[in-house]
Amino acid sequence: MEISVKRFEELNTQELYDILQLRSEVFVVEQDCVYQDIDGKDEKALHVIGLKDGKMVAYTRCFPPGYYFDEAAIGRVVVSEKLRKFGYGHDIMKASMDAIEKKFCTKKIKLSAQIYLIKFYESHGFITTGAGYLEDGIPHIAMVTA
Repeated sequence: MEISVKRFEELNTQELYDILQLRSEVFVVEQDCVYQDIDGKDEKALHVIGLKDGKMVAYTRCFPPGYYFDEAAIGRVVVSEKLRKFGYGHDIMKASMDAIEKKFCTKKIKLSAQIYLIKFYESHGFITTGAGYLEDGIPHIAMVTA
């Protein structure tokens, strides 16, 4: 998988379309969750994009410390449903964590994890913090790097 990291203003129209399409495909359709994906935060994010054979298959958005949480943040972690068995989720997480360290000079990261993905995030050095909560009707928990 080829990975690129871009600021919002560096995205071209096709990339933005592909990002929104992938997020909608997974978070709205697959997870049957009606929520406001376009939340006004994309403009402030670093966009970590994973392409396979020219098609967007994985994505995250990352924020500097103090914007979303006190720590740097990773959100909208998504891999196309049909391609999850190839480890692209691990690849995009590693690239996102590396981008945060390089661009924001920190390894302290927080994210809001869907409960069923706790083990996945633990494999990247995250630990749960606090009690679980509902976000857009889906059980989540806050996780931070150890």
